[in-house]
Amino acid sequence: MSIVHLVGGEKGGVGKSVVARLLAQLFIDRGQRFVALDADGSHGALLRYYGDFSEAVELSELAGADQIFTRAQEDADRDVLVDLPAQSHRALSRWVEENDLLSFANESGVQLVYWHVTDGGFDSVAHLAQLAEQFGDGVRFVVVKNQGRSKNFTQLEASAAFSQIKELGGVVVTLPELDSAVMYKIDGVGSSFWAAVNVKQGERALLPLERRRAKSWLERAHRALSDALLPRSAHAPSKAVSERNASSSERSNVAEPASDSFGAN
Repeated sequence: MSIVHLVGGEKGGVGKSVVARLLAQLFIDRGQRFVALDADGSHGALLRYYGDFSEAVELSELAGADQIFTRAQEDADRDVLVDLPAQSHRALSRWVEENDLLSFANESGVQLVYWHVTDGGFDSVAHLAQLAEQFGDGVRFVVVKNQGRSKNFTQLEASAAFSQIKELGGVVVTLPELDSAVMYKIDGVGSSFWAAVNVKQGERALLPLERRRAKSWLERAHRALSDALLPRSAHAPSKAVSERNASSSERSNVAEPASDSFGAN
């Protein structure tokens, strides 16, 4: 079964691209085959920092959005990770409706997972209600409470949308906050999360305790996201994947995942 992970939240600045980067790194660490599709033309975190695994996709064009499903059908053992831009709900809805995509995905054996990254605010809750109403049980929902953007999720948890998502079998995870100074430094030097934890020398290296904090956060973040992933057979990282990961990381202390902080999209 192919799995399409749509990482969104509609509102800008809730940390969507951070979650997409974390999922990409998690797939690499697990040796899970995947392709990343970057629909966020204004930001492009996956393209910039996971270039070996990523392609651009134009969500506003039906033919472009179709590439998401094409990639899913090419390989049942490969996940498809899509970083959606802010304000993309209209384009996504058009693509889903004009293709009767929820039914087609079910017929084709493709699982759609929507990762709703939220700061718990009114706009985010309203968008979650839209998603629940429109997609219902046609997708699997994962609500990501991003503590890097907010510590108060009472409005979300008290909402009818939140209850509806849970009734639909949705999963709720809490993403921990990374010390803002460390995140800012990682972004400032253009390091990936992998490089932030492992690179110990050079101008891009974090200080020892900064690396320690980054490592602790990355482990906790990956545990939280792992709880929401659909089970797949365990894979040891293949030589090809390992070499791609290492070469990308070395090439980019600059180029592997390190764009936005939790305060960014």
